[in-house]
This record gives sequence, C-alpha cells and structure tokens, in this order.
Amino acid sequence: MSIFNKRSQEEAPPAAPPSNLVEPAKMEATRLSSIPVKTPEPDGTRLQASIGKAVKISGQIYSKEDLYIDGDVEGTIELQENCLTIGPNGKVRSNVTAHKVVILGNVQGNVAASDKLEVRKDAKLVGNIKTARIVIEDGAYFKGSIDIVKPEPAKSSSSSQPKPQATPVAAAIPANSHSAAMGR
Repeated sequence: MSIFNKRSQEEAPPAAPPSNLVEPAKMEATRLSSIPVKTPEPDGTRLQASIGKAVKISGQIYSKEDLYIDGDVEGTIELQENCLTIGPNGKVRSNVTAHKVVILGNVQGNVAASDKLEVRKDAKLVGNIKTARIVIEDGAYFKGSIDIVKPEPAKSSSSSQPKPQATPVAAAIPANSHSAAMGR
C-alpha cells in the first residue's frame, strides 16, 4: 500500500502545479486593478498638489499648480491661473481666488473664479460668488450672491487699433434738405 501511495503522489504533483501557479497571478492582478487610480489630465503636463483629509492649515496658500484640498484650511487661497478642487472631506474657511473652482465639500467665504465655478450635489457654499460661468448641481447648498462677469477678451493686434466710428452727421441731415441743397 505504501508503494501505491508513492506512485499516486509522484503522478499527481506534475499536473497540479501549473494550475496553482496561474491562480495566484490572477488573484494578485485582481488586487492591483481594484486600487483607485487618479486619471491624468488630457495633456499630461499639469501638476497637482494635494492637502489630505488629516491635514489642517491656517494661513495663506499661493500656488502655480492645481490644488486638491480634502483637509481643513483657514486663511486665503490664491491660484490665479489654476484649478482648485475642494474634496468631499474638505472644509475651507477662506476667500478663494482661482481660474476654476470645483466644490465637493464645504466652503465658507467668498469665491472668485475667473473662468468657472462648479458646486457639486453634496457641497455647501456660504459666501459671495464672482465668476464668468457657474454650475450648481441639484442637492447643493448655496447661500450668498452671484456676480456673473464677462471674461476679458484676449488682446490681439486687430483689437488694439481703434475701430472707425460712424459719423451721425449724415444721418442728421433730412432727405428734403439734401435735395434743396442740390438746387431744387
């Protein structure tokens, strides 16, 4: 009987290892694919700084790159040419100036977005808004005033030259007086 057991053990292992080796690889690939990954910007050149939900900042923030805030910030935030995103855990008590602002969390303070402001469905914004474009989703809380401003047009060489203005003199002369001057 011991000879029979040895033969069955010798024959069985060669068939089993290939299936066992494939299985852990599948499980590991599944684990890696379940990790959430941020999608990169389309151009891939934009940098983004982030403030995590366990971080509290009191002071002034100036940035020349996009900023994601999921923590607690009190003070002033300025991103003149970049995007500010306040995450779902973000609590901001400050005046905000940015090119584009996306709010998913809570903001208490005035917001000036030179291009666009988005207040998402679970967000809360208490303060005055100054922007060119705005989106407030259904379910969002907003208390304050909105000032829609037109974005300044890009200056080009054709716009730097003054446009000729029509003279109102020709329009001020009645048709009858014109024919009287002709000798009628």
